[in-house]
Amino acid sequence: IKTNNPPKKKAANIPTDKLHTFEGHPFQVIDNEEMESLAESIQAQGIISPLIVRPMDGKTDEYEVISGHRRLYAAIKAGLTEVPALIYPLDRNQAIIAVVDSNLHREKLLPSEKAFAYKMKLEAMKQQGKRTDLTLSQVATKSDSAAEIGKATNESRDQVFRYIRLTNLIPELLQKVDEGTIAFSPAVELSYLTEKQQEILLDAMALNDCTPSHAQSIRLKR
Repeated sequence: IKTNNPPKKKAANIPTDKLHTFEGHPFQVIDNEEMESLAESIQAQGIISPLIVRPMDGKTDEYEVISGHRRLYAAIKAGLTEVPALIYPLDRNQAIIAVVDSNLHREKLLPSEKAFAYKMKLEAMKQQGKRTDLTLSQVATKSDSAAEIGKATNESRDQVFRYIRLTNLIPELLQKVDEGTIAFSPAVELSYLTEKQQEILLDAMALNDCTPSHAQSIRLKR
């Protein structure tokens, strides 16, 4: 965690029932073969890299996980009742930025994970600014925050905003983007449709067993 004035951290072993998923956490924790291997490794060697957590607001001895959701899941799967952690006294916006930054380095990120992660971080950066009346686009224009966010994944500020557009898709269409059924560029155009229009499109896709091309998506947007 990098900040201008790094908060003091404290190391501790924390019971797993005192640890909670970060509210709004956009990254999926999937119980698959990779998770099974991680659980077996933890069972044999323990957790080598401590989790990073923060105290929950208004609660005593309860913590929100910032980094280590997969390790926590695997530890519980392996039968551990407590895990090593570093406790940072971060506020909500600092924690959001840390959550996103600690996950963006992952090799396999779904479009939906990037979309909500970028949106969360940009909103947190906006809240940390002096003005609270700016829209997300105005914040990026003013301080180029979106360009800063994109550095972690070598993407431009425009690409960051294109990903954020995906958060306007209904869950069923967003899932098709994650599955690769709908390509990224058409999905961005479809995100401008209203929720009702997206539902009609979803029905039409099912009826005709097809997905719109980029050109068709542009026409639908218009």
